[in-house]
Amino acid sequence: MRIMVFQEWNRVAENDHLWRNLCLKKWSFCNFSKCLGSQTWKQFFLKQTKQEYQMALAQPEDFIFKEATGNLGIIGPMAYLSGNGPTMGGQEKSIICTVSSKHVLYAWDVQEGTMIWSSPVQQSSITHLATLPQMHLAFTVDLEGTVKVWNCQDQDALATFPVSQACFSLEVCLTKDGPFLMVGNSEGDIYTLTVPELRGVSKVHAFKYTVDLLHCSPDKKWVFASGTHQNILPRVFFTECLLKPSEGKSPLSLSIPFSSCCRACWAPRRTSRITLMYRRGSSKKTGFTTFDLMTERTGGRTVIQAHQVATFLLPVHMESPIWMGASDGNMIVFESGPYLFLFTISGHQLQRFEDHQRTIGNLWADSLHVLTTSMDDSLHVYMWEEEGRYPYLKSCCHLEHIGSDLTPSCYVSKAICDNMSIVCVVSKNRESSILVMYSLHT
Repeated sequence: MRIMVFQEWNRVAENDHLWRNLCLKKWSFCNFSKCLGSQTWKQFFLKQTKQEYQMALAQPEDFIFKEATGNLGIIGPMAYLSGNGPTMGGQEKSIICTVSSKHVLYAWDVQEGTMIWSSPVQQSSITHLATLPQMHLAFTVDLEGTVKVWNCQDQDALATFPVSQACFSLEVCLTKDGPFLMVGNSEGDIYTLTVPELRGVSKVHAFKYTVDLLHCSPDKKWVFASGTHQNILPRVFFTECLLKPSEGKSPLSLSIPFSSCCRACWAPRRTSRITLMYRRGSSKKTGFTTFDLMTERTGGRTVIQAHQVATFLLPVHMESPIWMGASDGNMIVFESGPYLFLFTISGHQLQRFEDHQRTIGNLWADSLHVLTTSMDDSLHVYMWEEEGRYPYLKSCCHLEHIGSDLTPSCYVSKAICDNMSIVCVVSKNRESSILVMYSLHT
């Protein structure tokens, strides 16, 4: 009898459907398309959990330090091409893309610290970069408004799409109908393009001014668009209407009544909740407002509803932040001077971190990590606690740039990470940057 019970428990423990549900519960914000490879859901769950645990406990001595050599110019946008957290369960390598002021797109093997590919020199400066790790693709747009898609293996771009005006935002959206690229330009237009062909699907005129922000919700149901101009009211589009436009009909959208939006962040675990950071009044006070979105059938048609769930202004004595991030939908993180703050969406301070001696110049956040950098050439790693458990945001590791050049930075450094590595850009002079790569010992 006991043996039969053990056999039954073993059978349940190997049930792939059970492990799939556990993965979806823990990483519900991720798109699992093409991520498993040959792994089972159990293998995927155990591997990802182990990597997160190792990153949370890592100390400086646990990282292998690599510094890219050569004159790279000033490094602009960067993004992971593979290995980026739960979306790439089968990857053992972290590959990153960087854009250089030399009009070149590079791909790097972070664990080896080596460049593995570079594009030809482009005619115009590359201004924006996005990646789709599930398909190992990178997307760029230059000052002339030329959009390109790269596989970071072949010399030439896979496809090119010309936009007549300068572009200021780029967003990749992986939906159940396939991948799409969205581009916002200086005329207030949003282009939706197929991937990898870059064939035009729709073009929507959103504003009279530049589209500076484009963000797909984690479940890809919504697209948030805004500009930083004070007269712009942000808009939320129903994604399906951009992907499958109806002739003669405007896409389903809603304007959110908060102008002067400077940042926006979807809640990874509450996929229809978005928090906006805005500036108000002559004193440019910073505030945060949070909305829940939904669709509703009324009068025989579908409309979008936005319910404001919280809003608050920062105290006047607090230095206005530039960056923000979100976790479970009830908390936001932002920098102010040398401090990192965690607030509830209603304005209650939960935590204040004092890990930097100088002003935090850059904050990067995803659903698992928060990174901060400052001009003292230091970088600090934090990780979100699961399901909003105290201490909510955990201070993990402090890294100092240990390169040979001891000259102070003249530009603010920036960093991104996955579960296996951290990549940081440090600018020591006005002509070139240093690419610093940290990978965990395996």
